[in-house]
Amino acid sequence: MGADSARPGYHHGDLRATLVLAALQMLEEGESFSLRAVARRAGVSTGAPYRHFPDREALGSALAVHGLQELMSDLTAGKQPPTSAAEVSELAVGYVRFALRRPALFRLMFGQACDDQHNERVRAAGALHDYLATVMAELFPASEPVALATAGWSLAHGLAFLHLDGKLTNTDQTVIDERVRSTFAAVFPPLTEARIEDS
Repeated sequence: MGADSARPGYHHGDLRATLVLAALQMLEEGESFSLRAVARRAGVSTGAPYRHFPDREALGSALAVHGLQELMSDLTAGKQPPTSAAEVSELAVGYVRFALRRPALFRLMFGQACDDQHNERVRAAGALHDYLATVMAELFPASEPVALATAGWSLAHGLAFLHLDGKLTNTDQTVIDERVRSTFAAVFPPLTEARIEDS
């Protein structure tokens, strides 16, 4: 589900959040989100965004942070960490679903190099990778968790973009979910077996 299409209302004290919401709506509607355009959408003066964002790139980084935090919430909120390889595949299912639900935001999040000067963005991306590394370390203690987390993320990320770019053309969500699960099942059974043997 995309952002609420209603015009964001500005309330004193939450200008930054209002601007991010306005930019997100414009992004998902396929419009350019220049600072001036975002100000008009938010119903504030054209100079107001500069109190929080020095340029469009800074606003784009704020959108990326919003997306990364939303993705992290989708994958973890109210859920126990995975306890099996099959449950790891459900993280990938959630990842691909997010990409297909928020394609413009997803492309912005990952379509350019991470701005190392934007600490909040670095932390948001790091939190996602650290969570995956922690999961892998718990499930597969004999493996290298950071490398395994990178491999799992790469697999889910590749599947997401193959769908977004129309390389995998079936758009039925049930079919997509099963494709993600079967792809992960082809990769992770040897690791699962290794864990059983080591236990």
